[in-house]
Amino acid sequence: MSEATVNAPANSSRRTWLITSCAMGGVGAAAVAVPFVSTFQPSERAKAAGAAVEVDISGIQPGEKIVVEWRGKPVWIMRRTPEQLAELDKLGGQLADPESARTAVPTPAYAKNHHRSIKPELLVTVGICTHLGCSPGDRLTPGPQPSLPDDWQGGFLCACHGSTFDLAGRVFKNKPAPDNLEVPPHHYISDTRLLVGEDKQA
Repeated sequence: MSEATVNAPANSSRRTWLITSCAMGGVGAAAVAVPFVSTFQPSERAKAAGAAVEVDISGIQPGEKIVVEWRGKPVWIMRRTPEQLAELDKLGGQLADPESARTAVPTPAYAKNHHRSIKPELLVTVGICTHLGCSPGDRLTPGPQPSLPDDWQGGFLCACHGSTFDLAGRVFKNKPAPDNLEVPPHHYISDTRLLVGEDKQA
């Protein structure tokens, strides 16, 4: 019997062992690769950064404001009182862009009105000053106050450089902010639910 014949079973066993080992190694490598590849998938937070945000507005009382986050921006939702709404019509001559006609910060067609909103009582606006991106503070109480005129009727003050906005987010004349506050795309799902980030026709 030749040496090749004697070694044949041993070679066959070795070949089988090598094939099995390689196959198991491939399975192991695939198992390790799956979590590694998954790290390249966008996180839930990243997905949410551009997604619309649904908000329950049922608990907002007249005169109150809440803040939600959309695309990393603070969005103000305020339920204005009848008295606050009545003052908006009296401010036209004091405002830089009372009809929201400027296009640098476009205003949706459904917010091109004095209250800059779909529902008159509900203001929905991005709380970022159009000057240098600061966040204005609430100055909702009418009357004389530091850094505000004596006939102040309520609104928002950007303390960084003194820009003032009325309760519709419209900027007053001769202020550093060049435009009104942004009105984000939004629509109402129901009387108590608001979707920020999508127009109704989208």
